[in-house]
Amino acid sequence: MDTNSVSKLLLVISLTVLFVGSELIHCNVTYDRKALLINGQRRVLISGSIHYPRSTPEMWEDLIRKAKHGGLDVIDTYVFWDVHELSPGNYNFEGRYDLVGFIKTVQKVGLYANLRIGPYVCAEWNFGGIPVWLKYVPGISFRTDNGPFKAAMQGFTEKIVQMMKSEKLFQSQGGPIILSQIENEYGPESRAMGAAGHAYVKWAASMAVGLGTGVPWVMCKENDAPDPVINSCNGFYCDDFSPNKPYKPSMWTESWSGWFTEFGGPMHQRPVQDLAFAVARLIRQPKYSHLKDLHKAIKRCEHALVSSDPTVTSLGTFQQAHVFSSGTGVCAAFLANYHVQSAATVTFNNRHYDLPPWSISILPDCRTDVFNTAKVRVQTSQVKMLPVHSKLFSWETYDEDLSSLAESSRITAPGLLEQLNVTRDTSDYLWYITSVDISSSESFLHGGHKPSINVQSAGHAVHVFVNGQFSGSAFGTREQRSCTFNGPVNLQAGTNKIALLSVTVGLPNVGRHYETWSTGITGPVLLQGLDHGEKDLTWNKWSYKVGLKGEAMNLVSPNGVSSVDWVQESLATQRQSQLKWHKAYFNAPEGKEPLALDLGSMGKGQVWINGQSIGRYWMAYAKGDCNSCSYSGTFRPVKCQLGCGQPTQQWYHIPRSWLKPTKNLIVVFEELGGNPWKISLVKRMVHTATAAVRE
Repeated sequence: MDTNSVSKLLLVISLTVLFVGSELIHCNVTYDRKALLINGQRRVLISGSIHYPRSTPEMWEDLIRKAKHGGLDVIDTYVFWDVHELSPGNYNFEGRYDLVGFIKTVQKVGLYANLRIGPYVCAEWNFGGIPVWLKYVPGISFRTDNGPFKAAMQGFTEKIVQMMKSEKLFQSQGGPIILSQIENEYGPESRAMGAAGHAYVKWAASMAVGLGTGVPWVMCKENDAPDPVINSCNGFYCDDFSPNKPYKPSMWTESWSGWFTEFGGPMHQRPVQDLAFAVARLIRQPKYSHLKDLHKAIKRCEHALVSSDPTVTSLGTFQQAHVFSSGTGVCAAFLANYHVQSAATVTFNNRHYDLPPWSISILPDCRTDVFNTAKVRVQTSQVKMLPVHSKLFSWETYDEDLSSLAESSRITAPGLLEQLNVTRDTSDYLWYITSVDISSSESFLHGGHKPSINVQSAGHAVHVFVNGQFSGSAFGTREQRSCTFNGPVNLQAGTNKIALLSVTVGLPNVGRHYETWSTGITGPVLLQGLDHGEKDLTWNKWSYKVGLKGEAMNLVSPNGVSSVDWVQESLATQRQSQLKWHKAYFNAPEGKEPLALDLGSMGKGQVWINGQSIGRYWMAYAKGDCNSCSYSGTFRPVKCQLGCGQPTQQWYHIPRSWLKPTKNLIVVFEELGGNPWKISLVKRMVHTATAAVRE
C-alpha cells in the first residue's frame, strides 16, 4: 500500500556512505537478529518513499534533500514495470522513468536506497504496476505458481538488477542500494492460494537471491519468506511484529501516515502524535519536518538500541519503561503511557516524568526526556493557492464528433464485449454502439410515458447518448465499481442509434487475480416501457470504437492541436455541454513557486499541458464524517477525515519544467459540462510557523 499521502519509515540498523578520496569503499551488507550490518557495524536506519515517476527529474534532488534534512537515511522506491516494459522486450527508461538517474541522485545527496522491485507494486498505481499486455500472454495467471508469469517476472527482475549492477549501484559495488524487495504484500494472497501461493513465494525468493546483488532481499507482509529473505511489516502499528526467524532483524517497511484518497471521498489524515507514538513503540521493542525531532531522538539512542535487548518494567497500570542498557554503560529508555484519556506521572531512576495520554517519552541517557510523542513540534503551514499574473488566453472549443461513430468503428460483434479486451488500456474510453427500430404505433409517440433504458456496467462510468442526445450518466466507486444507468430516453419512430460511452478511471491494482475482473458494459441493456414490455438489446449487433476522435487526432499535442477547426464560443452559446475539447495558451509565470490549475469549475475529464498529461480530474464532492479528531487511541482511516463537502481534489500540479517561456498549450477534455472560462492558474504559497502540538 502506498500513496503520495502515505510516508514510509524503514526502521532497521544500518550505515552511512563511505568515501576515501574519489574511491567508493565496497561494503558488505549482512544482518543479524538486531540489525543490518555493514562491514560489521550496526545502525538504525530511517527511510522515506519517493516514487520517481510521480515527479519530474528536475524535482528529484530537491525532494531528496528535503528528506535528508528531515532526518532520513534511506529513500525507497518501487520499480514500475508497466512504464518500463511497454511491450515484451521493449523498454523505456527516459525522462520520469530514468530509474538509474533517480538512484544516482539519491547517491549524490548522500542517502541510501531500498529498491523495491516487486515487480507487482500495488501503490495505487494502474494495474498494480504490471503491464496490461501481460494479461494476454497465453496461459497466464498473475502472482502464483504459473510458468508464463514467472518467466516474465524473472526477465524483468533480471533486467533491473543488471542495470543496477552495470552502473555499480548496489552497496556491494560501492553504490547506494542497501536493500532490495521482491514481491509486495503477498501474504494475504499466499494464504488464499494455498500450495500454489507458497510455491510461488519460494520460487520468487530463490530467483531473487540467485541474482547475486550482494545486499539482502526483503518480502513485506509475507510471514513465510524463505531464508535468507527478511520478512517485514507494513501497517499503522508494527510493535507486535516479529520476524519469522530469531536471527532476522525487525523491519517496518511501510508506516502508514494516512490512507489513500478516492474521488468523492474525504482525506484521511493521521495525527502526527499517533504516528510518532507508533514509531516509538516499535523502537522500544516520517513525515518530513514534523518527525525530524523524533528521528534525532532515535539516533541518539542508536548505540544502546543495537547493543542490547530491552528490559521491561511496570511503572503503573498503563505505564511501562523499556530500558536498553549495554555493558559499556550506554543506556536509553522509553517511558510509555498507554492510557487513551489520562495523563500520568511516573517515577523512573528516582526522577519524575509527566506522560500525556497515549504517548512515549524518549530518554537517550536514561535520564533526560528529549522527546515526547504527544508534544511533537510541527511546522503549522498555512497554504494559500494564489492567482498568478499570467492569464489563460481566450478559450476555443471542439465538440467530440458523435455523428459517425458506427461508421468509423472497426469492430462489430453480437453481444457485449469486455472493455479491456478491446482497448488493451490504450484509452479510458470505449464506445458501445447499436440501433433499435421503433414502430410508429408505440403509445409513447402519441402522448404516453417515455420509455427508459437500463444499462448495467462493471465500471467505472457510463455516459448514455440516444440519437446524438445526452440522456445521462452513471458512476461506480472504488468499493462498488459496477454501476447502473436507468433513465428516460427520447426515441423516435424508425431507427434509433444508441451510443454508450464506457469510461475507466484507472485499472484495479489489488485483489486476488484482479487481471480477470471485468470492466465496461456487461449488460443487460434493456429498453423498458414499450407497448410489448421490455426489449433486451444485450445480444444485439454492437459496434465498438476505441477512444475518442480527439485522441485519434492527437489534439492534446502542440503538433496535433491544429488538425481540427476550433471555435470561440461562450458558455451561453455552446452547442453541447458533454464531450467537449477546450484549448487555450498561457505564458509561464515568473518565480519558482509550485504551480497548479484550479479546476473547481469543471466536471470530469482529463488535462494536458504541452502534450503532457497532468491527470484525470473529477469534481466529486467528498462525503464522510469530518468531526473532531483525537490523536489518542488506535488509528483507523475512518477516524480522522478532512474535506467533507468539498471537491476531493481541486488543484492539479503543473511541473515548471514542462513549461516554455511563452505560448504553453493547455487542452482539457470535459465529459460532463463545466466552465473552462473559470479555470485559473495558481501558485502555492506556504507560510510556516513552528509550534508544539499536543492534545
